[in-house]
Amino acid sequence: MSVKTRTLVLLTPLVLFLLLAIFLFKGLFSDPTKLDSALIGREVPSFELPDLYQPDVTHNQEIVGGRPMLINVWATWCPTCYAEHTFLNQLLAEEDVYIIGLNYKDDSRGAAVRWLQDLGDPYAINLFDFTGLLALDLGVYGAPETFVVDAEGIIRYRHVGDLNERVWRTEVGPVYYRAMQESGLEIPEHRMELVE
Repeated sequence: MSVKTRTLVLLTPLVLFLLLAIFLFKGLFSDPTKLDSALIGREVPSFELPDLYQPDVTHNQEIVGGRPMLINVWATWCPTCYAEHTFLNQLLAEEDVYIIGLNYKDDSRGAAVRWLQDLGDPYAINLFDFTGLLALDLGVYGAPETFVVDAEGIIRYRHVGDLNERVWRTEVGPVYYRAMQESGLEIPEHRMELVE
């Protein structure tokens, strides 16, 4: 074996190890809630799903748009969804935020309905995505996830994880209120600083 070949054989594992170490080290500093979405700037994918409360009623992408809104992916099996639910009810009660709920892969429609009856229902419309196909089209990894959609039906932002006051003030709220402003809708006075 020549010196050149021997050097190449000895250095190959070292180079592979260094590349793997750099890749893993870079991952230490990434934020798992900041998942890029190929859908930002695009319309909500087309769908046809039954209503959670009325299985014989179906909704399609025509319910999206006309006003800025949130699409919130939730499930009864999701403990973080339970934690986020109080804040969603607060957004509806205090700021009249329009939210479409996307119930994601719940085994039982009845359990989902009871969950909303017990905790309150912040959703203007509740879609039942038993198979998870719309969630898949949206690129959902799990629940909860929330999408900000403008009045044109264009996805402006995607948040992975629970919504709470901090996330609303720093990430989701500014995008939502900018979409409201662009639609000519009035922004609550106490939220004006989020768009300035």
